[in-house]
Formats: sequence, structure tokens, C-alpha cells
Amino acid sequence: MATAAAAAPMTKVERTNQWNAVLAGFLGWTLDAFDFFILTLVIDDIAKSFGRTRPDIAFTLTVALAMRPLGAIIFGIMADHWGRRLPLMINVIFYALVSVLSGLAPSYQAFLLLRMLFGVGMGGEWGVGASLALESASPRLRGLLSGLLQEGYALGSLLAALAFRLVYPYFESLYPGNGWRLMFFLGGLPALLSLFIRAKVKESDAWHEHRTDWQTYRKSLPTYWQRFAYLVLLMTMMNFMSHGTQDMYPTLLGTIGYAKSRIADITMLAGIGAILGGLVFGYYSDKSGRRRAMITAMIFGLMVVPFWIAGHSPWRILVGVFLMQFFVQGAWGVIPAHINELSPNHLRGFFPGFAYQLGVMFAASIPYVESALGERFTYTQAMGGLVTLVFIGAFVVTLLGPEAHGVSFRKARDGARG
Repeated sequence: MATAAAAAPMTKVERTNQWNAVLAGFLGWTLDAFDFFILTLVIDDIAKSFGRTRPDIAFTLTVALAMRPLGAIIFGIMADHWGRRLPLMINVIFYALVSVLSGLAPSYQAFLLLRMLFGVGMGGEWGVGASLALESASPRLRGLLSGLLQEGYALGSLLAALAFRLVYPYFESLYPGNGWRLMFFLGGLPALLSLFIRAKVKESDAWHEHRTDWQTYRKSLPTYWQRFAYLVLLMTMMNFMSHGTQDMYPTLLGTIGYAKSRIADITMLAGIGAILGGLVFGYYSDKSGRRRAMITAMIFGLMVVPFWIAGHSPWRILVGVFLMQFFVQGAWGVIPAHINELSPNHLRGFFPGFAYQLGVMFAASIPYVESALGERFTYTQAMGGLVTLVFIGAFVVTLLGPEAHGVSFRKARDGARG
């Protein structure tokens, strides 16, 4: 139970650190997603540059996703043993460097290798950033801050589309056929975030209380294997839902006649819907519970699928795109709080992040499968059919799963603080 001291309001210093920690996790995920979504917007350009097919370039998305569990292991164990701040700084610098090198890739094989390395960095960022942010946050605001944190991913997508809309044409005019390379150079800017983390972010008190030694993993993981298996299954379905509705959607729009500038505009609209959905359903989950909020979002998302793929009606597709990401990322906005609450305190740097990234790996085939089926049939048919099945599966897995809404991350202090 919370003590009287635990019910005391946060000091100004504690509140400032809470928001700095959330901001660090949010920006880290935003800038990580920015680089990832740049690739989804320039698939055709890279294919032409390397003399490859669209499915070949879509495969580089798949391998990046598949490598994310390795990053979760490396940076997650570092975070449990050495704290959250240092691994987060190293991670940000690493993926920023790989992004720049991606723009310099001399061949398809080199580009493929670099995207694999980027996947390692991307896999490490979420678990470390989420644990740092949510361990520093008030439990009563955990769902709302979870939505804010997760929708850094949607903001990254929106910023990538904005850069594609405003900056890419200039780059392409300077270096015809190679403007996509300069877009990856923008991915080097996140390295500056490490300076903010070092100067402004304090180490999590929860980590100090539950600091982990190397023997803890061997002793603890067998105890929690059923919970871990469930989280992997949940995150597999969630990643099928997210990547199935996002990664190849610009390509779908291109195949039905949309110009690049229009695709960028629609992608930005989707990003706005995603951010709003994450915040709305994250807040709703604080009131109604995590599973109920996620299930509600999934039901409405399934209902939106016909509008989302109705490319022959511009107004219907705008409504569909906005609502699809509102509901998909609405469900996702609950995830950081939900899976961190379901994770053991002493393994929070590793446990939720590794489960998340294994789910990413198992769902990593979705861009390639959609592309391969889209080339054989149509992208509308392929993506509409697959996404419908994914929504149904995600609904069932969430409905049958556990919940630990509002559980304390501290030994004796959380209570009603904040």
C-alpha cells in the first residue's frame, strides 16, 4: 500500500525530470520512426537506383524489422544493468550514424546490410526509452503518457512525409535520381538528442530500486515464460496491424494514380490521425482499462477498412486514411503502459522491449507479403484482405489476455503522486 509520504505531490524537480524523461523517449522514437518511414516513401527511387524490383526494396523493410529483437536484447540488458540513460544515448547515436551511411550505400547489398543494422538500433530504442519514460511518470497519467510516447512513431511518419513533400523535390533537383540519398542524411540529426539526454534526464528511481545483476535473467525468465509468450503473441498481432496498414500504403496510392506530392499529403493526414488516436485512447485506457480501450479501437478500425482501400473516391480515402490510423495507433497508444505494467519490475528494461521486438520479427514479413501479393493481384486486394484478418486476430488475442492496469513500478512509493 502507498504510505502517507507516497501520497505527497511531486516536487518541481521531480515533475521536471518526469517530463524530460518522457520527452527523451518520445523524441528518440520519433526520430527513429522518421528514418524508417523515409524508406517507405522512396521505394520506387531506390529500386531504380539499384536496378531492383519494389519487392526487393520492401524486403529491406522486412530485414530491418526482423533484426529488432537483437537490438532489444543488447540495449535491454544494458539498460537493466547500467541504467536507462547511457544505453539510450548510445542507441540514438548508433541509429543516426547508420541512417547517414544508408544514404551512402554503393549497392543494394550494402544498403540491405545497413538496414539490418538500423533494425538493431530501432529495436533497442523502444524498450529503453519506454521504461525510462514510464518509470518516471505518475501512475494516474500512465495511459495518457503512454499514448504520447507511442505516437512519437506517428509523428516520425508525419515528419518524414513533410520532408518528402517539401525537401525531397529540392534534393532531387540537385541530384536527379539520388535525392533519396540526401533524405537519409537527415536521419543523422537525432544524434543531437544524446546531448539533451545527458544534460537533462535523470536516471529512473525505479531502476535504482530494482537494479539487476547478470544472474537475474537465468533465475527469473523461466518463472515468467507464460507471460512473456503472451506478450510476444500480442505484439506480433499489433505489429501486423501497424505495419500492415502503414508501410506499403504509399505504394498502394502510387499504383492507383496518386502523385508523390499527394501521397505525402495523405501520409501527413494519417500521421495526424495517429497522434490524436494515441492520445485519445491512451487517456481512455486510464479510465476504462487497457484491454477495453484497445478492443474498442480495433473494432472501429475493422469497420474503417472499406473506406481505407476505396482509392477511387478521393474523399472516402481521406476519411478512411485518417480514421484507420486514428484507431490503429489508438490501440497502439495503450501498448507502452500495458506491456510495461505486465512486466516484472526488475526486468523492465529487457522484458517488454524484447517481447515487443520479437513480435516485430514475427510480423516482419507483412511488407514483403503485401508487396508480392500486390504485384500479383492489386495492392488494394492484397492489403484489404490481409488487414481484415489481422484486425480479427488482434481482437481475439487482446480479449483473452491479462491486464495489470495501474500497478506500481516502485517498491512502496507510487500511490497517488503527481
